[in-house]
Amino acid sequence: MLEKGFVHLYTGNGKGKTTAALGLAVRAAGAGLRTVIIQFMKGQHYSELDALKKYSDMIRIEQHGSPEFCRLDNEKSVQEHYRLTRSAIARAREVIVDDAFDLIVLDEIITAYLFKLVTLDEIKALIKDKPLRKELVLTGRGAPESLYEYCDLVTEMKEIKHYYQQGVLARSGIES
Repeated sequence: MLEKGFVHLYTGNGKGKTTAALGLAVRAAGAGLRTVIIQFMKGQHYSELDALKKYSDMIRIEQHGSPEFCRLDNEKSVQEHYRLTRSAIARAREVIVDDAFDLIVLDEIITAYLFKLVTLDEIKALIKDKPLRKELVLTGRGAPESLYEYCDLVTEMKEIKHYYQQGVLARSGIES
């Protein structure tokens, strides 16, 4: 168990926010800490799901998202993502006070905020409710600066150049 836990925010338009959070979870497992990763807006298959099965005694990953991307121009899509986000928020409230976990990762919660599926007040409440000895990680592009004051560590991943701009699609094991 941690002596004191902190709040991390990984944001920005660059690649690596989820990857940093997953790396932290693996490091925590190596130190005997248990992690739960709650993925907002992710229902697709990603290689990390397969990799983390090998650490299932120390790292639990839960997806609360549709396999389809959220389309703001499609009311049915928005409603489905909203319903799934409500499930993720409810689960986050449970695990934040559950002694079974030392590290809680709320992957893409900031993206859910950008899509108006979760409010800033809900995110702040999760931070406020975090027990002293738990570590909390929030990820997603576009975090509002007003959230920074509630976090102990803020890292912005900034895209300088990306091969996606040359037409390279997501590659298994690297981006998906």
